[in-house]
Amino acid sequence: MATQQTAATTIATTQESKPKEEKQANCLSCNKPIKKLKRYYRDGKFYCSKKCWRDFLAKSKEEKK
Repeated sequence: MATQQTAATTIATTQESKPKEEKQANCLSCNKPIKKLKRYYRDGKFYCSKKCWRDFLAKSKEEKK
């Protein structure tokens, strides 16, 4: 009986400790909603097109300067 209680508490603590990841719903460059059929994935992030990805890179390079 004691092992069941400890197993239940360890399961509860592991579920609470995991950070919840939010799904990316908008393009990082133009802030348009991303549709499932048309999306561009680079470096762990979604963009609505390749052009928006290039624009995002250009903006980030300008901000670093």
